[in-house]
Parts: sequence; C-alpha cells; structure tokens
Amino acid sequence: MILKKGVKMKTRMYAGTKTWNPYKGCEFDCIYCKPSFQKQAKRQKQLCDKCYSYEPHEHPERLHKIPNAEIIFVAGNGDISFANPKFIFKIIDSIKEHNKRNPDKTYYFQSKNPVCLKQCIMDLPENVILVTTLETNRDDGYELISKAPKPSTRYKDFAGLDWQRKVVTIEPVMDFDEPIFLEWMKQINPEYIWFGFNSRPKQVQIPEPSLEKAQKFINTLASSGIEVRGKELRGLTID
Repeated sequence: MILKKGVKMKTRMYAGTKTWNPYKGCEFDCIYCKPSFQKQAKRQKQLCDKCYSYEPHEHPERLHKIPNAEIIFVAGNGDISFANPKFIFKIIDSIKEHNKRNPDKTYYFQSKNPVCLKQCIMDLPENVILVTTLETNRDDGYELISKAPKPSTRYKDFAGLDWQRKVVTIEPVMDFDEPIFLEWMKQINPEYIWFGFNSRPKQVQIPEPSLEKAQKFINTLASSGIEVRGKELRGLTID
C-alpha cells in the first residue's frame, strides 16, 4: 500500500502477499526477529521440530504447493541464503513450471546475504524481484543487532547483482548517515523502498533516527524519484 500525501497510518508490509515456505529458518539471529518470526515459529512444534527451533531446513514436499496469490514471498519465514544451492534451483524450477499456467504472478526472493543469489541470476524468471533489508548504512555496533553481513557488505553485494528488479526494506530503520544512505539507494535503484520503524519498541530496543530525520530522508528519497512505501511510520507522511 502506498501512502498518499498527508495520510498518517500504519500499513502491513507485503499486503496481498502470501508466503511460500519450501525452505524455512535462519541463523542470523536478528534481535528484532525474535518477537516476530521466531515467536511465530514456536507455534509449529507439533508440525516440525526444526520449524519450532527456527533451524534452516528444507520442505521439499512444498515445492509444488505454490499458494494462490498475486505476489508470493519465497521462503519468507527464513533466509534462503542458508539453503543448499541445489535446493534453490529446485525452487526456481518449481516457479518456472508454475509460470506455464500462472504467468502473471510476482515472486520475492529476499535475503540479508544477497550475494547467495548471484549463482542463480541467469536462471531466474523475469517475474522475480530480489529484495534485501538495509536498516542503516552504519557497520559499527551492527553485530549487536544481527549476525548477518554488515550493511556495507550487503549493500555492495546487492547493488552488484545483475538484475533489474530490486526492492529494499529499510525496516526496522536504524540511525543512519543521510548522504551515504541516500547514495546507496540511488546506486541500487530499487523499484521501491519499504520504510518503517521497529514495530515492537517495548520488546526490542535499537538505535533509531529522530522522527524529523526520518521524515526528511523519506522526502529526499521521494524527491530523488524513488518510490517509498510505509509500514510502521509513527505519524510520518509519505507524498
């Protein structure tokens, strides 16, 4: 959902999207995922011990059970970078087969280690959008937030992927250096950016920009021709 000028509201990221999980789990241990994705995984104990523990693992029985949705988030309950490359190609093959009957769907491949997707770029169908999270441009102290590659490494790897369709999620946003962060977004040239604050501030504390700084950055992105979509905006507006 795109916010119109003057509108202040909370929106759900990936509204209208269904998650397809032939692969689940992650070991980046991001602190803001613990009360969300990892908490949700605890509900799966009766179905799968590895899902319960959020351990990266395959579910090959789901390869041909692609949900009926306009947009499909591939391995949304984990990070596909932990998957065996052979299994990633099996996922891609399932999408190609599904495209023969349903060519109008869009697939999100999201990873905080986007270099893992370089190996399969030549095999990706055109209806795939590559996505990564960049909460900040700052590397210092990031190891306290996540075991994922540092933001500067992630940016370079994502910008270097030879693929036209990209999206960035600046969510949950952390404090940043505007000139550097803006240049990163320009170099990546995403179709759009998701922007939002930490949705569970009482459970997880992260270093955040002021509301004024965040609003200014949103405005600068928009004036640079980059579409911004909002999630947890805390009263900020998007033109």
